Formats: sequence, C-alpha cells, structure tokens
Amino acid sequence: MPIDAAKALAAEPRSGEIAWSVKDVQLYHLGIGAGIPATDPDELRYTLESRLHVLPSFATVAGAGSPGVISGLSMPGVEVDLARVLHGGQSLEIHRPLPVEGTATATSRIAAVYDKGKAAVLVMRTEVADAEGPLWTNDAQIFVRGEGGWGGDRGPSARLEPTTGEPDKVVERPIREDQALLYRLSGDRNPLHADPEFAKVAGFERPILHGLCTYGITLKAVVDTLLAGDVSRVRGYATRFAGVVYPGETLRIRMWRGDGGIRVAVSAVERDDAPVLADTIVQHS
Repeated sequence: MPIDAAKALAAEPRSGEIAWSVKDVQLYHLGIGAGIPATDPDELRYTLESRLHVLPSFATVAGAGSPGVISGLSMPGVEVDLARVLHGGQSLEIHRPLPVEGTATATSRIAAVYDKGKAAVLVMRTEVADAEGPLWTNDAQIFVRGEGGWGGDRGPSARLEPTTGEPDKVVERPIREDQALLYRLSGDRNPLHADPEFAKVAGFERPILHGLCTYGITLKAVVDTLLAGDVSRVRGYATRFAGVVYPGETLRIRMWRGDGGIRVAVSAVERDDAPVLADTIVQHS
C-alpha cells in the first residue's frame, strides 16, 4: 500500500533550521498581490522595508516553501504520485507576531492519516520556534486521490455551520495571469502551477493557482478591510480548499463578523461564483 498509516504516524519528527529575510517577506507579499497601487501607504506596509510588517500566512512558506505538502510526501510510510495530490486544507495558529527576518527551528511530523474511502488525507504538522519561544503551528491537509479504502479512521469533519445573513463586507481581487509564476518563487515549485502538460496529466485544463496563494490573498483582504490593517491581531486562520482558481480570474471574498472570528467564503467570479475556499475562519483579538 503506498500509504502505510502506522509507519507514517510512528515516524520520528523531522527538525531543521529555517531562515527568512526581509526580501523573502517582500517577495511573498508581491506573490499574493500586494503593492497595487504601488504608492498606496497601506500597500507600502507590505512592500517597503522601512515600514514592513508580516502577514501571518507568510508562515506557510517561511524558510521552506511548501512545508506541509511537498515535504509531507517524503515522510516515512508515504509513497504517492504527485499528480494524485491536492492540498485539501490549511490551518495556522499564530503564537506571536512574525518578525520581518529571523531564524527558527521547524519540527514536522505526520499528525494524522484519515481514510476517506476514495482518498486518503494526511495531516502534516509543522511547529516553529525561535530563541524566544514558539512562533506558529501550521497544519496542512494533504488529499491523495485513490489512496483510501483500507478501513482506517475517517477523521473529523472540517465543515462549519453555514453562515446566515448578508456578509458584512464583500471585496473582489483580480488574479494576475502570472500570479502563480510569481508566487512559486517563494518556494512551492510544484509543476501543477506552471507546466501546462503536467496540469493536463493531473486533470486540469491548464495550470492552477496555488491554494496557499489564494489563502494569502484572502487573509490580506480580511486584515485590510475588517482588522484595520493590523496583522498582529490575527491569532488563527483555517480553511478548506473547495475548488481551483485559474490565473486571470477574479476572487470574490465575502466576510461575516462574529465573536472573536471572521467567517469567510471565497468564489471565482467568472465561473458563476464557483466555491474556492470554504469553512474558512480568521480568529483575531
């Protein structure tokens, strides 16, 4: 069996040093669409080193590119075809604001393996700490088509109760034609996001945008519109990737305020509001 759940769960955690610079933060922000308009003071907080602050979703690429997906497929007990893999969901817990540059220790392990029948879901957990203590905990849900059916635990449902009422805020964010090419420079070089032939083998008409790019675009929209641009207010952020985004499309981001959290739904405007991110919540102070 390509996925040996017992072996994957029993494997020793992997630890390594990661480092990031101001340039890495700036490149990530540009990769999720920051800097438009280029001279807007609110955008300069993401692009100009003298004013820089770090959007918490940078944690998904800091020092490693795609710590939850690509590295998860190299763990003991996991041998799968990359073309069968999709990023199913992502959750992030922020322990304190991310510094604009730093070094830290990242410790990763397979925290869970779920049998969804026609697919398997791996939960790759990465905990990151520096000399001052914990920085963030990052969980990536890795969806592997065709690898379920061994009778294992189906795992908890990621579905949230449906939102009610009209959203408090709706914004639209256009995706550049070259957005995936720019975002992949932050580390996720999966050819699914750049190579048309590979995308076809994986079942897509053309390369798709990284789910984590949409994840970052969405968090930036929430911070900028409902959290007064204050990245330090974000405490946690979780989503389920419900559909793909193609570069050149437009995201429609709906937001509902709640007690300690903002519910979010994201869809693709040009495809009749096809769902993109679902069961999404930003927890904040």
